[in-house]
Amino acid sequence: MAGRFAYFVIFAEMRTGSNFLEENLNAYPGLQCHGELFNPHFLGGPKKTEKFGISMQARVADPFSLIEVIKAGDGELNGFRFFHDHDPRILQKCVDDRTCAKVILLRNPVETYISREIVRQTQQWRLSDLKSARSAKATFEPERFAEHLETHQQFQLKLLKALQISGQTAFYLTYEDITDVAVVNGLARYLGVDGEKKKSVNTTKKQNPQPLSEKVVNFEDMQASLANVDYFALGQIPNFEPRRGASIPSYVTAKHTPLMFLPIASGPTAGVTQWLAELDEVPETELGRKYTQKTLRLWMRSFRGHRSFTVVRHPVARLHDAFVRHILMQGPETFDSIRQILRMSYALPIPERGTNGNYSLDDHRKAFLTFANFVKGNINGQTAIRIDPSWATQAEVLRGFNQFILPDHVFREDDLQADLEHLVSRYNKSAPKISAIPVASPVSLDDIYDGEIEAAVKTAYQRDYLMFGFGPWKS
Repeated sequence: MAGRFAYFVIFAEMRTGSNFLEENLNAYPGLQCHGELFNPHFLGGPKKTEKFGISMQARVADPFSLIEVIKAGDGELNGFRFFHDHDPRILQKCVDDRTCAKVILLRNPVETYISREIVRQTQQWRLSDLKSARSAKATFEPERFAEHLETHQQFQLKLLKALQISGQTAFYLTYEDITDVAVVNGLARYLGVDGEKKKSVNTTKKQNPQPLSEKVVNFEDMQASLANVDYFALGQIPNFEPRRGASIPSYVTAKHTPLMFLPIASGPTAGVTQWLAELDEVPETELGRKYTQKTLRLWMRSFRGHRSFTVVRHPVARLHDAFVRHILMQGPETFDSIRQILRMSYALPIPERGTNGNYSLDDHRKAFLTFANFVKGNINGQTAIRIDPSWATQAEVLRGFNQFILPDHVFREDDLQADLEHLVSRYNKSAPKISAIPVASPVSLDDIYDGEIEAAVKTAYQRDYLMFGFGPWKS
């Protein structure tokens, strides 16, 4: 069949009406859907173990050969149905293949959950006539529904993201759309068929047409439970930060002990680096630094049993470190350009050059609050200034690590000594005392900290407070 597509896939789930949709598509000359070709338990349909001369064993060994068979077509456009738990190799293949037409079938997740629970009792997966209908009622279980909802949502989000990245689109339809012949005719045109149907095929009958209140034993409990489901993501913390890289050149390895430190900017990096040197009784200059992916992999192969770790710091202390080190004080780590922009465009009340004798405790407090408010907007993408790693969220920095290696341990600065002692005990070593090396500041954070500062930083770093469970810097 000539056209822009070589084959099609219906992305659906159990109890979404995919059998019904398949029936209707197969009624069009030139279209043929072959069931669940990549279901791990059968090939095409229940109890079937072979299709097109390909066995299940052969499909497992080479699933793409089955794709080539259906692309051949014999003058038809062939397709199949695919669910979230089918062969993941095929999912990537189909999403990347622009000659594959994507059809996405959706249904109310509560309906699919209840329908599935009823089927578990009746074992009647398909109904062709009312006289053979089996009836049952479902019991709503919040935990099972939450798992059901999460699984299906994540699959749909994965599909959506992949299509967006590849610049493709899909034909979306709902369970109710299958009975709308105009919509199904539109789907046929999308797939390259010109002929239209006057009515839907209805060999498969709806098994449980009653309202949910008549299908659920504990309907009132279900209503109460669903009231806690955040369908509109009202509790979600917006995240407009750009994705961060792994920052491999910043990683530090010990000289002899198989330890790798993944620093988070504005954290206790100096203290941990000094501790690594003292652990192996070498100068800091002998620690491993400035790695590339290639050289770090060589180190990992050389040091079997290696462990990696990072350290998260309370956002108030971390932001103050970043403010003093890169904005307030002038020196080799000052961001001069950003400093000037903050003074001129964001009314940051700090002296033009460094600090002077007139810079008071109250001045420092006001300046830090102004900077915290700027960082809030900066992280949310509301400024023209880069989101520097020095004040990016620690949650996003950790996600960046994942591009190369996940740290074995995420330690907290407040518990660092005990955690490091436990870490090196596996190597039969004694951990030296770790020293706090604070940034030089004209005013101590202790002297300006109060509830207003805590609130300003928490507003800027909602994700970090949530992800790491931070409470106030000082109770």
